[in-house]
Amino acid sequence: MALTACSKPYTEAQLREDIAQKLMIDIRYFCNDGTAAKSCRASVTSLPQEISDLISEYSVGGVILFQENLQSIEQIIRLNHQLQLAAKQSNSKQPLFIGIDQEGGRVFRTPRDQTTAFTGNMAIGATYKNYGSHFAEQSGAIIGAELKALGINLNFAPTVDVNNNPENPVINVRSYGEDPHVVAKLGLAQLTGMQQQGTLATLKHFPGHGDTHVDSHLGLPKVSHDRARIDAVELLPFRHSIEHGAPAMIMTAHIQYPALDDSQIIDINGHSQYRPATLSRAILTDLLRNEMGFQGIIITDALDMAGISHFFSPKQALIETFKAGADIALMPIRLHHPDDLNGLEELIEAVVNAVKRGELSETEIRQSADRIRHYKQHYQLADRILDETSQSINKARTSLGTKQHKMVEQQLAEAAITLVRGDNVPLDDTIKSLLLVMPERSGCMALQNELSYAQPLLTTECISMDDYQAEAFSVRLKAADAVLLGSITPAASLVEFGGMYDRNQTTGARLTPQQQQQLLPQLISQSKASDKLVYFVSLRTPYDINLLANGADTVLAVYGYNTHLEHRGSNQVVTGPAFAALARILTGLAQPEGELPVNLH
Repeated sequence: MALTACSKPYTEAQLREDIAQKLMIDIRYFCNDGTAAKSCRASVTSLPQEISDLISEYSVGGVILFQENLQSIEQIIRLNHQLQLAAKQSNSKQPLFIGIDQEGGRVFRTPRDQTTAFTGNMAIGATYKNYGSHFAEQSGAIIGAELKALGINLNFAPTVDVNNNPENPVINVRSYGEDPHVVAKLGLAQLTGMQQQGTLATLKHFPGHGDTHVDSHLGLPKVSHDRARIDAVELLPFRHSIEHGAPAMIMTAHIQYPALDDSQIIDINGHSQYRPATLSRAILTDLLRNEMGFQGIIITDALDMAGISHFFSPKQALIETFKAGADIALMPIRLHHPDDLNGLEELIEAVVNAVKRGELSETEIRQSADRIRHYKQHYQLADRILDETSQSINKARTSLGTKQHKMVEQQLAEAAITLVRGDNVPLDDTIKSLLLVMPERSGCMALQNELSYAQPLLTTECISMDDYQAEAFSVRLKAADAVLLGSITPAASLVEFGGMYDRNQTTGARLTPQQQQQLLPQLISQSKASDKLVYFVSLRTPYDINLLANGADTVLAVYGYNTHLEHRGSNQVVTGPAFAALARILTGLAQPEGELPVNLH
């Protein structure tokens, strides 16, 4: 899409509106009751008047929602309606981009019991050999349709990072795998499925977050590969979608790529360092826009992440990313308290002054805002704002988490399960009692529940690492015919919880994730010494198998472990698609068909 600046006079008021259209704020929390801003954890489930006025006054372009904002179908629709009405009252009259991180699997924000969560991208990658892009397209279409029904018009998915680093703490199972060609095909299929339903999709994280061992929420990673390797691996999925599809957005990564841009920038500590991609014109404009021919919207990853915020002030980061060519700045400033709200005006003023002194191009600001307006019009976002919400609520209740959607979710979970080693599947008839040892209580309960449905005669005992005690394990081991141990590696990252505000969150478990991993080989040895059949189940990325599961008789990979509450008749039970699929595999109701989408080193 070629954009040129209009020839009519451009006033400062129009400039300010265009800058505001380039800002996407978060409303995860807001406190107007005297709570200190840094301590605010009051979830926004109905739009505060202060935020409504802010959106209207400044013509803010977008909002990102988190799990805390999303409680029920009716509440979500009403909140989004309030947001769009606030935007409708602005001078620009532009509808909001209402965005969300709805990848499926680990990163999923809407209530799992009311919507369709799937088991995530690596599960899709495990089905590629037998099913091609079927589940990528189906999951994309279902996620896109369900978001649209809720009034959410922008999804920050799919993730097309090529995960070829076993130590990656933040991408790992969020990737389809380590083959860039497979990642490219599945990413395009999922993106197309979403956008055909009227939901804008976002390829992330450009130019690639797969080969890092640092989480950009917590630091600034650097990828040191040469250009030839980056072209062949990291850039390939992005280029494939640009050439064969129509991605609405691409999200930047807070990562240094010296082979793509070796220029230096001075941070707030006075240190000189390579420009991260989010602040690099060589990467966002010269490479992505000009060389690769991307015509859509470039949006930053959250600017409050440590990869940016620990090195650059909000004003510097905003100006530098706009100078680099970003169209939208995601979460450029915290707005969780009435005292924070003046910060938005200060940010806009800083950009206006940068334009006046020639540091930023007025023409590029106008073109960028025109690009945003074009996509809002192309996806007919204004036409979705109704005078009242009852019609949307009634429609959503019949279209979210439907029997058909849940069936596809379960089919994916089953098709993904991979038999890595051993042949003791299904369980032998001689196994009457199975001891389950799982990393979390909810997963233990989910598998126990699903096994009771699949094989009522099988007795199960459940031990969770949340409250592990060696004596209890020894006692229960004696009574069991077989042992199943589950492993989650790596530990949960901030993106699963929501973002930087969760960096001090703890699970309250007796054992840390590291202690759990150290214990698992010991439990396998103890079980084998007691002459028990041992099953090892990798619940996230399977890289840990060779390190942890050497003594196990049978090893399975399922790529997912999320759970939710579900009503079954008069009962409310803990379940999850991966655990339901695993139970069916173990009891012979389904066969493991998946293929490892990564190599075990």
